[in-house]
Amino acid sequence: MRDPVLAAGLTLAVLFATAVDTAASTPLGGELQEFDYPHARRAHTFDSQGQRVSMTYMDVRPPGEDTGRVAVLLHGKNFCGPTWEDTIDTLLAAGWRVVVPDQVGFCGSTQPRGYQFSFAQLAANTRGLLEMLDVERPVIIGHSMGGMLGIRYALQYPDAVERLVLVNPIGLEDWQAEGVPYATIDTLAAVERATTADTIRDYQRRVYYDGQWTPRFERWVAMLAGMYAGPDGALVAWNQAQASEMIFTQPVIHELPALRVPTLLMIGGTDRTAPGSNRAVPELAARLGDYPALGRRAAAAIPDAELVEFPRLGHSPQVEDPDTFHAALLERLRDVPRRPGTFRPRSDVSGPTP
Repeated sequence: MRDPVLAAGLTLAVLFATAVDTAASTPLGGELQEFDYPHARRAHTFDSQGQRVSMTYMDVRPPGEDTGRVAVLLHGKNFCGPTWEDTIDTLLAAGWRVVVPDQVGFCGSTQPRGYQFSFAQLAANTRGLLEMLDVERPVIIGHSMGGMLGIRYALQYPDAVERLVLVNPIGLEDWQAEGVPYATIDTLAAVERATTADTIRDYQRRVYYDGQWTPRFERWVAMLAGMYAGPDGALVAWNQAQASEMIFTQPVIHELPALRVPTLLMIGGTDRTAPGSNRAVPELAARLGDYPALGRRAAAAIPDAELVEFPRLGHSPQVEDPDTFHAALLERLRDVPRRPGTFRPRSDVSGPTP
């Protein structure tokens, strides 16, 4: 006789697998035109490097009291503004205004042609957005590549940062100086063009989540895969290759002692992210991406730093265990000064994208 429990379980497994395959292979457009953002998607349009570009962003205000506290959330290379959705809601509930940009060349923002990517340029773009929004001294929270960008922003505009929070930032080691061979943008682009939902999932499972996986993560696989799957996939791949080359050739580790803002490092200890480690000899690859050691070394190098470790979490602690991560974050942001009366009315800022 057929086991009804087993049959039901198999049916659910097949339905889940089918849903994953469908979602992960759905083209979303090179600028995530078909992806649902958790809050209103807005646009900041400006001229950069001889072309008109647009930065997609979310600017979410808390209900009730105007505390004047603002957090700016910077995404990583393999992430987008929406990946911060749990953090946005947590900060909103605590009275924070939250600004979440997608960088030019990423996610919902313009996929430019012939753009020279640098952390200094992305920092300048972000600064322009925040000036347009009259955001003066936010807390900058950067994850992964966004951590490298946050460091560059704090070095470039030290008087415009209240505090810096780095969530498993990459760039805590200089891979090229360690002996990882350089790869040209053409070589990197060939790798990017081969990106599929399966390659994204396999990489994230292995590197970000210590071999673990949950259906909650599939939304972010579908988000990334959808950009490569659409008609702008070749341009997405090229810009992502340029971003990878930027990450590899523009280390920030040597400048950590120059940071002059209070800095919070939040490090998931099972993370093994090390861009380019696949090109390294096995002995070198084995010692790269040791985040517990990298986090402690960075905390010692930054003049005013605090280190929070999550030994059982990986590259994205805010996604993997939101409750644990956000409790630690809010606890350490309690003493950020309040500046009531600094939020502009919504009608004064640029409107939602069509």
